Amino acid sequence: MDILDGLNPAQKEAVEAINGPVLILAGPGSGKTRVITHRVAYLIRVVGVNPRSIMAVTFTNKAAREMEERLNRLVSASVRDLTLGTFHAICARILRQDGKAIGVDKKFSIYDDDDQISLIKRSLQDLALDPKQFAPRALQSVISSAKSQMQEPSDLHGKSYFDEVTKRVYERYQRLLTDSAALDFDDLLLKTVLLFRQNPKILERYQQRYMHIQVDEFQDTNLVQYELVKQLAGKYRNVCVVGDPDQSIYSWRAADIRNILNFEKDFPDAKVILLEQNYRSTQLILDAATHVISANKQRKPKELWTENEKGLPPNVIETYSAEEEAQWVVSEIDKLVRSGEAKSSDCAVMYRTNAQSRALEEAFIRYGMPYKLVAGTRFYERREVKDVIAYLRLIQNPYDTVSLRRVINVPQRGIGERSLDELTRWAESQGVNEYKALQLLAQSNESSEELPFSARTVKVLSGFAVMIENFIEKSRELDMVKLFDHVVEKSGYKQYITGLVDGEDRWENVMELRGVAQDYRDLPPEEGLTALLEGVALVSDVDDLPEKVDTVTLITLHQAKGLEFPVVFIIGMEEGILPHYKSIDDPAQLEEERRLCYVGITRAKQKVYLVRAFRRHLMGSSTVNKPSRFLLDIPPELIERGGVTAKEDEWIAAAEAKEKEIQLDGELPEFKAGDHVRHDQFGEGVVVNYRKTRNDAEVVVAFDGEGVKRFLLSFAKIEKV
Repeated sequence: MDILDGLNPAQKEAVEAINGPVLILAGPGSGKTRVITHRVAYLIRVVGVNPRSIMAVTFTNKAAREMEERLNRLVSASVRDLTLGTFHAICARILRQDGKAIGVDKKFSIYDDDDQISLIKRSLQDLALDPKQFAPRALQSVISSAKSQMQEPSDLHGKSYFDEVTKRVYERYQRLLTDSAALDFDDLLLKTVLLFRQNPKILERYQQRYMHIQVDEFQDTNLVQYELVKQLAGKYRNVCVVGDPDQSIYSWRAADIRNILNFEKDFPDAKVILLEQNYRSTQLILDAATHVISANKQRKPKELWTENEKGLPPNVIETYSAEEEAQWVVSEIDKLVRSGEAKSSDCAVMYRTNAQSRALEEAFIRYGMPYKLVAGTRFYERREVKDVIAYLRLIQNPYDTVSLRRVINVPQRGIGERSLDELTRWAESQGVNEYKALQLLAQSNESSEELPFSARTVKVLSGFAVMIENFIEKSRELDMVKLFDHVVEKSGYKQYITGLVDGEDRWENVMELRGVAQDYRDLPPEEGLTALLEGVALVSDVDDLPEKVDTVTLITLHQAKGLEFPVVFIIGMEEGILPHYKSIDDPAQLEEERRLCYVGITRAKQKVYLVRAFRRHLMGSSTVNKPSRFLLDIPPELIERGGVTAKEDEWIAAAEAKEKEIQLDGELPEFKAGDHVRHDQFGEGVVVNYRKTRNDAEVVVAFDGEGVKRFLLSFAKIEKV
């Protein structure tokens, strides 16, 4: 098969541009995955480049698998030597190979989101700080952002008490990671950059190897990832980046749109290629999306066009409430399915925040219409799956304190939190980590008066250490599946989990994980364990998305990126929802909200419904919302209107009356972090954060037993206690 066959002129140009830096600006649905794949195939088959000299970076494991499958069809020679994967997966491999040069243990554990939160909670505990006052999730976000900017704890400088707390927690968190021989996701990237900075000879070896580097979704890279690309491309400069500034929607993950916008400044000799032909959507859908995005300033203009049919104009639907909005969506999907215009699986309902799914789910359940919610508990986050993985991680890295604490009493062995805390204190007094302390106990006299434990506790703790040692010995001789079976049997976990009320379902999940282990059974024992743990640690949300199920998909706009559906409903097209109220006073954030809307519209192949509710519950109160400014960006001649628009005049009158009522209330109350307040519904709580906006004020409150809530003060009744 001719590699260039079937490509349009711009795609051919992108495939053949192999020398020097290249920037490919790829509009939605423009076939960029095909271009990237054919580009690699062209390098191998036509130019004769050794696959070992090519690195191709994707943003999900799913995308990497799809690319590998396509390459296997395009290239007769084996592409196994090609370095293909996500930034995190590639960096993990580099660190296992060469991380020792900066003190990274070859058998390091990779801590996922839950593990990180556990370690931050422990950091707060060690520092005698209250997790109710300093939310672990907020601290994790700040620490992750700092690492994405390549900042150490010592680089954090702030004036507030929260800033000082963050710095102290960051320091303690890093110490606990080091003691556990573990890295979090941000460390995988940051440590690799530091490895190359501090070891020029190691960097030179990788630069010499990778003659050609290409990066997909470049608009979603952060500062560390961009630095990594520049390091690796430093010798040959054959770096090709593919992306679209108009689809940069992950600034909250530290993605920096400036990376793609400034690429030509860093590489002034870069060749720029535009992929503007769309193969997904109808022309009217593209026209509407173009009008929405064209108001942004941080972009590189493109003219999307298609040879597809002109199609139907987007439908703008207006409803009175969130409940009516959900009912209308379900009714319209039912009508499309009954008429044969679409299948359930053709339809996706997209929204800005997860909370918007509540009314939708209730409506789908009420009408008996099946749906899948892309936000539920992911497979690798299920309790029983994480338990077994924790046992396996301890085998690879017994210093992994998060895994040790997770399963040391699962099944129950009579080791409570008090015993664990005592173990930690004793380990610190001995100058060792917790696992080494367990080994010392196993070698000690159980009745020794020098130990702060009862003889029974020493026996139980010692028994756990002996069991893990046995597992480690077995891991050197058993293949992955046999090791898996040995662990769940000898640990007592199988008997424990099957004895639970919902044990049958949970055991099925354990067996599903065993099926994953089978993919690694042919590797040498220790290598198989490392590969399995790395694989499950680096699975992303999109990798878990079920395919080919005839149900409606409910999904956030952020999660929808990279997907496509014949019929798309975007709900919540209102000021304060989309765009989100937090972005309205920030021009950069407002542009990202516009990009998010653009991404949603361009997921659709044939039909788009833009739906809004006049009134909905938001921030603890019922609010009256104006239409999203993004609706007003689309010329009237490009849309059709539907819903209950006849009520619009009375809705506007009600909104104006509400605004007058708010103005008559006078000045909004002011709060500061630490204030004790009361809310009619949630009771008493402590103010975590307070900020004024142009027309309102936002207060964040931590309530006992109710968690952290955000309120707009013009609607919520919050008073100081």
